[in-house]
Amino acid sequence: RNFDAMIWLRKYHFILMLFLANEFHAQDIHFSQFMHNPLHQNPGNTGMFDGDYRFNFAFRDQWRSVSIPYNTVLLSADRAMIYKNLSVGVVFVHDVAGDGRFRTIDLQPIVSLNFNLDDEHKHRVRPGVQLGLNYRELRSDQFSWDSQFGGHIYDPSLPTNENFQRETKGNFTVNSGIVYEWFDGTRRNVNFGAALFNINRQNQGFFGEEIPRSRRLMLHGRGQFAINDKWDVLPAFSFNAQGTHREFLTGSEMRYIMKESRGEYIALYIGLFSRIVDAAFVNIGMDYQNWFFGLNYDWNYSKLVPASRIRGGIELTAQYIFRSFKPKRNIHRICPVYL
Repeated sequence: RNFDAMIWLRKYHFILMLFLANEFHAQDIHFSQFMHNPLHQNPGNTGMFDGDYRFNFAFRDQWRSVSIPYNTVLLSADRAMIYKNLSVGVVFVHDVAGDGRFRTIDLQPIVSLNFNLDDEHKHRVRPGVQLGLNYRELRSDQFSWDSQFGGHIYDPSLPTNENFQRETKGNFTVNSGIVYEWFDGTRRNVNFGAALFNINRQNQGFFGEEIPRSRRLMLHGRGQFAINDKWDVLPAFSFNAQGTHREFLTGSEMRYIMKESRGEYIALYIGLFSRIVDAAFVNIGMDYQNWFFGLNYDWNYSKLVPASRIRGGIELTAQYIFRSFKPKRNIHRICPVYL
């Protein structure tokens, strides 16, 4: 019985993976540490940091207990106020999913503008536009097909008898967003944002059919509030709606400032978040000078539990902010000789 079950699973694995892809991965690529991936979250976040240059890295390994894991790598960089109130950035994403090694590559430059709504610069609005290229690739030779099963034996050397006319697809993507920030001191601020992705609804069909990609609406917010000299609370939420899919993440981090003196800064983070009706995750992090490092692990509690066995995925995040040295300008006054 176990042998027959294994044969059935291998025989219909391709259909099963298509079902899983349709059910769980038809959405845009997403991360659990949304609060530490600002450019991926909203184009309006471009340039919204204290410094000159910001570099982000994220890696996510998911569904290892269900199938061949989904691996996602993100790299992003932005330059604040490159000219007056103009900031620029770029996002690169590489994602490989499942047995078919379904590959997605995004390269998306961003521009944003900063508008101060008051003279004290406590209220700011930052709209942004993201344009870019999307490349997707399907590897049909990585699947198992019915014609490769002879009786009870699977032979990958047998022909698949399948003919895919096209296994790659390129698209042009248009996204936009806006972020509002209230800033009152170094440890009190709140921001809210809204973004719309896939505005042009690019065609994602591989086999001649027209399949427009659904637009995705994102709403998000984050706050930072000092409790005392050492502790901050940082609540955050993120809501995504794309087609029939809905994703709502909410939770909070706590930050403990270990050292902040003489140009040395060290702080620790711990947080608990929930992706409603899907998963929960704990994240830990650390600020060290201009660096941030974050780690989280998702525990799945959705209907996929029989396959996932509660396990979800691990995610790593790193950020570096470069601040150029700006020496104080001394103005020398020459006293007249008659004084």
